[in-house]
Amino acid sequence: MDYSHLGGGLVRMLERLKAEGTATKDPEADAFLRADGNAALIGLLLDQRMLAESAFIGPLKLKRRLGHLEMDRIAKMDPDDFKAVFGEKPAVHRFTNSMAARVQTLARILADEYGGNAENLWGDGVGLDEIQRRVRRLPGFGPTKAKKVGLVLHYFGHRDFQD
Repeated sequence: MDYSHLGGGLVRMLERLKAEGTATKDPEADAFLRADGNAALIGLLLDQRMLAESAFIGPLKLKRRLGHLEMDRIAKMDPDDFKAVFGEKPAVHRFTNSMAARVQTLARILADEYGGNAENLWGDGVGLDEIQRRVRRLPGFGPTKAKKVGLVLHYFGHRDFQD
């Protein structure tokens, strides 16, 4: 996929992926992003106002701390308890309170509307335009992140969007 029109951390990660075989510099985090659509979507959500590599490692940090990355369980957690897990050192995101709330809201939407599985946003064979429209309805996903979702899905193996 062509991403020459974009800049920033995600592009840097994709260039590293091509050159070195790892996007985040953490092979375990990369493997988790490839294996779990929820992780890939949460990584993209967290990718703001911090290094992209750190943002995309965030889902693995959550899984390690919680013992899972199940959207229905995260959605049902007490918000203060979730913020405490989110903020354990090293914090999942530098803006612990606001980003923990966004992740928990995203988890609730995925649990309620997509069977707890982000892959249901893109797994029904719809085109990239429709996936971007769906993602834009989620909290924390504006036009720029919606444009990046195709790259994340493609390079982490969730959908093939060859030009």
